[in-house]
Amino acid sequence: MADTTGNTTDAHVTAPEPPLRKASWRYIGPGIVVAATGVGAGDLVATLIAGSNFGYTLLWAAIVGCLVKISLAEAAGRWHLATGRTLFDGWASLGRWTTWFFAVYVVIWGFVYGAAAMSSSALPLQALFPDVMDLKWWGVACGLVGLVFVWFNKYAVFEKVMTVLVGVMFLVTVYLAIRVTPHLGDAVAGLLPVLPDEKDSVLNTLGLIGGVGGTITLAAYGYWVNAKGWTDTGWMKVMRLDNRVAYITTGIFVVAMLFVGAELLHSANVAIASGDKGLVQLADILEDKYGTATAKFFLIGFFATSFTSLIGVWHGVSLMFADFVARYRGRGELKGEKVATGERERSWPFRAYLLWLTFPPIVLLFQGQPFRLVILYGVLGAAFMPFLALTLVWLLNSSRTPRAWRNGLLSNAMLAVAGLLFLVLCVKQIWDQPWSEFF
Repeated sequence: MADTTGNTTDAHVTAPEPPLRKASWRYIGPGIVVAATGVGAGDLVATLIAGSNFGYTLLWAAIVGCLVKISLAEAAGRWHLATGRTLFDGWASLGRWTTWFFAVYVVIWGFVYGAAAMSSSALPLQALFPDVMDLKWWGVACGLVGLVFVWFNKYAVFEKVMTVLVGVMFLVTVYLAIRVTPHLGDAVAGLLPVLPDEKDSVLNTLGLIGGVGGTITLAAYGYWVNAKGWTDTGWMKVMRLDNRVAYITTGIFVVAMLFVGAELLHSANVAIASGDKGLVQLADILEDKYGTATAKFFLIGFFATSFTSLIGVWHGVSLMFADFVARYRGRGELKGEKVATGERERSWPFRAYLLWLTFPPIVLLFQGQPFRLVILYGVLGAAFMPFLALTLVWLLNSSRTPRAWRNGLLSNAMLAVAGLLFLVLCVKQIWDQPWSEFF
């Protein structure tokens, strides 16, 4: 994606800026992490169902979703590099309301998400090894492995493991897309922005666009950029290349799964369940059509997809929580250099949130998710993306950002589109909640 700031130099900048490093593939890392974390099993199922229901009609929507997320992640990374401050520090400068929103969000969201991530990672393992142990215990094992891995490893090791798992995801999804023999002519026609001829087609299309790869992980991208050691504007070109790689990778994942949905499910008029169990159903369909080896290969990819989302959130959101606590304790401006030193990963708030993501959600695995909490989780989750988009517009058009790195026309347009998109989806999510049963 092109430079979205609209400016590269400014006469009013007094402090000399570090020289821009040349964008190079050897620096790539945080983008792989955000792609792996953002694309979970739920995203793959949503894309599969879109392919099974509409064929290639919504291929364009999946690609637009990637472009929207490129803009959001680029804006988050640009804030960290241009200001030297973390995103939570920027939010806090907008008023106390941002702190309260984040505090409530991160507690409720983490509690429910922890159980969902463990369950999602457990499903393919139980399908691969059906006689070993119950699904709930597989979930507990996944949560504990994620906890131990993130607790004892710093960002560099975390990034390497994520890269390997992304490689597995890439091989599996591309293999399946090739195996189902897509009709390329129909796929090209799917690039035209056409809506399906059905009720609520606009909202369903917006839902697919908004669901392509990442929620709070987009905000975590800036923290991973700092954890990589990128802390100033000299890394801006590198970050932008890294960000493009992230969402090109994401695009390949979702387009490949849409191909599978269109060819394997739509053509045979086969429906699968929404949610992670739909991928287990897909494994059964693959086994019937292509044999056991293909089904098991897919389940390995399913596990890689789910487990990268688990450890990515365990690491990235814990970094954000540690930053939130540092701000709450009144330690002045929160700098990216603190994240780069690894100090945040060794802090007690980082590890406390790791424990919060792991142990309380285990109760939900065995007792089921409390109805009211799930509703609040859905509402807060829906509200986070418009919050992110609109606060980034605010931060990157104000004096908080050096003039040379403020938003240009293209970036403002993309962030405005993202904010409006997610605001519509947020209102729909809130409207659809069974409030009469809540009270």
